[in-house]
Amino acid sequence: MQDQHPNISVIGGGSWATAIVKILTENLPKITWYMRNEESIAHIKSQQHNPNYLSSVEFEVEQLDLTNNINYAIQKADIVIFVVPSAFLTAELSSLTVALDDKIVFSAIKGIVPESYLIVGEHFNEKYNVPFENIGVITGPCHAEEVALERLSYLTIASATEAHALLISKYMSSEYIKCKVTEDVIGTEYAAVLKNIYAIAAGIAHGLGYGDNFQSVLMSNSIREMKRFIKKRYKMKRNINDSAYLGDLLVTGYSVFSRNRFFGNMIGKGYTVRSAQMEMNMIAEGYYAVKSAYKINEDSGKRKTKTPIINAVHKVLYEGKNPRKVFTKLADKLD
Repeated sequence: MQDQHPNISVIGGGSWATAIVKILTENLPKITWYMRNEESIAHIKSQQHNPNYLSSVEFEVEQLDLTNNINYAIQKADIVIFVVPSAFLTAELSSLTVALDDKIVFSAIKGIVPESYLIVGEHFNEKYNVPFENIGVITGPCHAEEVALERLSYLTIASATEAHALLISKYMSSEYIKCKVTEDVIGTEYAAVLKNIYAIAAGIAHGLGYGDNFQSVLMSNSIREMKRFIKKRYKMKRNINDSAYLGDLLVTGYSVFSRNRFFGNMIGKGYTVRSAQMEMNMIAEGYYAVKSAYKINEDSGKRKTKTPIINAVHKVLYEGKNPRKVFTKLADKLD
């Protein structure tokens, strides 16, 4: 690490990547920022903002080393933060020729890699030989849109190596960002995946006309379902009511900024999956997550657990079932 600061590269050009770059530029003189779109890079250089996401955020361009060469971005970095949709991670890394196993890798991706059915940290460990002690997770509860507005927000930084978590926490803390560290890498990453599925369920319910009373029961059952699912994947002492789990679930399930809730709301109102996706200009990670989470649970053998909400969302999105009929049956399974 040079000049007493680590070289940090952010991989991704969406809203959450833009928010993370904004946060990091509060504390570091230079950030390497990779995105595929050359036009977006040119726009940022000339207009000081991302043309497609969080356009209200203005950057000091001299703080940004912008590139569409992923090998350059990773080669240069001590720490790499990945912020691309999980469904596109494999394609994004298809041109990778430099090693990742000597880097500290943090994932701000809230999904399961569909090709491997692994959460992102496990994927980097198994497919790219990144030591588990060099892998971390950046999760919420936090919306990119509120970071752009500099509203007080909270992040959870998870790593098996406390020093790595504290380092990222140092560079992602500011007057409007508070960070908490934890060693529960697998639990926080699964929570970040599952909460998007439950937010889709909340959106479907809203689109169908269910009110706040039902939503409260749905969220209560969701956090318990999340606890069962995570415990089966990785058993350790954790408080499921902490912000990284319950807090992130609530903000994603209720917020007007939640793309997953918005996606579910359209489905509940009668949009097809395809038409709802075309209506959105951002990725609803929960759409991809529910297929992977459902398969992981179904293939778990003795580790399989009761997941009526995940099953209901899967029926609607992937089995073509009628949302109203599915949620009528789901309502009888909640308590």
